[in-house]
Amino acid sequence: MASAPDHVSAQHRELYFFALFRVLEAGILALVAFSPIGPQLLAIQQPTLLKLAAAGYLALSGVLLVTSRQPGFRLRRQTAIGMVVDLLALGAALFAIDGGESGIAMFMVFNIGAGALILTPAASFGFAIAAALVLFGEYFYNRLFNDTGVARVAETMMFSITYLGTALLCQQLRRQLSESEALAEKRGEELANLSELNELVIRRMRTGVLVVDGGHRIRLANEAAWTLMGTPSPERRELSDVAPVLNDSLWQWRRGRGDAPKAMVMHEGGYEVLPRFVAPSQTDRLYLVFLEDSRVYSSRAEELTLLTLGRLSASIAHEVRNPLAAISYAAQLLDESEVLPEADRRLLEIIHSQCQRMNGIVQNILGLARQERTLAEPIELGEFIRRFVEEYRQSHPLETDILRGVPPYRPIVAMVDPQHLHQVLTILVHNALTYGREPGKPAQVAVTVRRENDKPGALLEVVDRGPGIPPTVAERIFAPFYTTSEHGTGLGLYIAKQLCEANQSLLSFVPVPGGGSCFRISLPPEQSLAG
Repeated sequence: MASAPDHVSAQHRELYFFALFRVLEAGILALVAFSPIGPQLLAIQQPTLLKLAAAGYLALSGVLLVTSRQPGFRLRRQTAIGMVVDLLALGAALFAIDGGESGIAMFMVFNIGAGALILTPAASFGFAIAAALVLFGEYFYNRLFNDTGVARVAETMMFSITYLGTALLCQQLRRQLSESEALAEKRGEELANLSELNELVIRRMRTGVLVVDGGHRIRLANEAAWTLMGTPSPERRELSDVAPVLNDSLWQWRRGRGDAPKAMVMHEGGYEVLPRFVAPSQTDRLYLVFLEDSRVYSSRAEELTLLTLGRLSASIAHEVRNPLAAISYAAQLLDESEVLPEADRRLLEIIHSQCQRMNGIVQNILGLARQERTLAEPIELGEFIRRFVEEYRQSHPLETDILRGVPPYRPIVAMVDPQHLHQVLTILVHNALTYGREPGKPAQVAVTVRRENDKPGALLEVVDRGPGIPPTVAERIFAPFYTTSEHGTGLGLYIAKQLCEANQSLLSFVPVPGGGSCFRISLPPEQSLAG
């Protein structure tokens, strides 16, 4: 069951204290009505009326006090009922007592102010006017029947104005308190949301983050840090117990904060980790420890190396292109000669085939260097592979080879760059048709789309029934310039993998039981939508 908002709880507390004060008022009135000291202090003109008013007021005040603790009652309705009881009881006391009007009128000031903190402005001013009318009614009654009202006209007017002023001021105070409570509640929600967001960001960071106190006890650790430390038990919080090497390094850093910590391995079989220490303050109460996996730096260095190599290769390929075209054109001219010996024609065929191979390498390198920005758009994968298979059949005569598309049972929509996906499928299907065949048999290639065990992600697979890929070769097939064929460039699968990663997808090789190969494109859940 949802808890009540803070401002509702605050008004319940206000109503409770208001009801408690009402019990005090009723108790004082009952003391005057039923004790011997009442007639000695005040001139009680109608003792029976006073006793009835005091007894009823005390009983109803007790009921209102008990019900004020019940959250099921409506606050303003209960407050209004209490104000009506106050006016009736205290008004009866005014008529029954001669000489105690000032004290009873003062009680009414507090009741009107307390009611105005909860009631609406119209109800607050209504009860203030009603209380003023009670005072004027008592004044005219005494003037007509007791002839004692002339001297109290100024006092009656003063209390009436005080009631209206108290209602006005308390209404302004209530409005300001409501605005302050609403602002505080809004700020509290924003702070809570920011706190949850910060916690989520820190928890999902790839960089390990530890918060350690002055005694080197772990106060906070995200998932990456816990993994880099070997996933110890959550109950183990002493840094010296969880990661002794890191603990010693932190002590050394605290003694001389100018020294940079060295890379370390924190558990057996773990990776090398580079720690960084930060002291948020000079009190030595808390320390931040950032743990960087050395593989991240190695990966970044490899990316920079490949980027530089790609640019250099593209520049070289561009320069090779022109002389390569000249060699190919010269070979064609020689081939047209009628007096060329047959042995030389065989050499020309070798030159022509090698020129084509070099031209393919140049095209791949230039395509990799000119890789454009990803322009993702929603596409229905089943319809996409159907069109792809038809276009591939038209542009690449298959003869006896078989290429078919297997759409999903239900439409699957994914956010992906269609040109990139078309290029990846072209590379995978070409490789499958070229290498995924048994000797003397036609190739059988299928392009399928399916769900991953009813998960949100989609799988797009290119499957062949060839001899498969040996495990030792499968480990290196996505490396640039790696090939097992004398006619291959070693860049096709590397380019396909880079294009998939640019679309937040994963290209992987999966062996097929019974022979064959499967290249799988895994689209993450946030990219795939059910049609």
